Amino acid sequence: MSKVMEETESVKSKEVEQEVKEGLEEEAEIWSWGAGTEGQLGTGKLQDEHKPKLLHSLSSFGPISHLSCGGAHAIALTPGGRVLTWGRGNSGQLGHGEMANCLHPKSVESLEGIFIKHVSAGWNHSGFVSDNGYVFTCGDGSFGQLGHGDYISRCSPVQVLHFKTKHVDQIACGMRHSLVLLKGDTEDVIYGFGSGKRGQLGISDDKQKLVNTPQVTLGFENVKIKSVTANGDHSAAISMHGNFYVWGRAFCGAPDVYRPRRVTADLYFIQVSLGWNHALVLTGDGEVYMLGRYNYNVPTYAQKANMMKHISAEHNFVPFAQKMKVSCKESLTSIVQRLFKLAQELSTLPW
Repeated sequence: MSKVMEETESVKSKEVEQEVKEGLEEEAEIWSWGAGTEGQLGTGKLQDEHKPKLLHSLSSFGPISHLSCGGAHAIALTPGGRVLTWGRGNSGQLGHGEMANCLHPKSVESLEGIFIKHVSAGWNHSGFVSDNGYVFTCGDGSFGQLGHGDYISRCSPVQVLHFKTKHVDQIACGMRHSLVLLKGDTEDVIYGFGSGKRGQLGISDDKQKLVNTPQVTLGFENVKIKSVTANGDHSAAISMHGNFYVWGRAFCGAPDVYRPRRVTADLYFIQVSLGWNHALVLTGDGEVYMLGRYNYNVPTYAQKANMMKHISAEHNFVPFAQKMKVSCKESLTSIVQRLFKLAQELSTLPW
């Protein structure tokens, strides 16, 4: 990608991100639906919801700036740095000082007085980053994913002392592993810890089962990282130059990837969301690509209607991308509204 094209895409991506931010500020309501038998929907009920439900219980806490959903729990962050959690808590992932579920959003008291700027919910653990660069974790630690040098679970957030003298920018919690991003003047560093059985830590060319202390993820020398993401046994990162990297369990049954690989595509990526068997990536042009298992539980006629685009023949671990036309003038809120409308239409079909 040429420097001129790169700068142009960077300007476009900033415009898209600004529109997303404005859209989220205009729409402060939060809705939830899906599995809810452990209170993860925040509705106060232990039941699944097949249609979106407005979370009235969050209104008393004011606006929400960020929301992260884990295996069966959720974390909400306010603009003032306050943390709220609810849902499954049997491993201590809610940070309430006990290993119990919570049906309504509840403040994490041990983090009161600390301005939290970033949060991440994993399968059964949680991570929090403060404005002064400290990182805290709690929940299931049986795979070393809390980064405390042991395999003990915690029911209240505990500072990861490995980063005590470093400035952490982000944390990403997967199913049994965690990634931490440190921002530097010349280069950024990603650390991984927890289960590395599928290569999701990116710390070695060989299989690493369990790592309970943070280790440097390979392959990002002289690369400025914008964001890191983890889910299941997958890991991903997006660079400041719009490059998209993946490692860990591969999509579509391909061999696992033990060292981060850049997806070869003439596209400028700005955001990624990892699923269990697929990933969605957003470009600076406002287009969304889907990688991985695109035909999971989708009616046959819908598959045929989809336009498929081959991103890279070189990296067969992410062989296909489904291109969805999304206007640059739309915010993520409007995309969600479209998906909600689509879900309503699909619910009327004879399955």
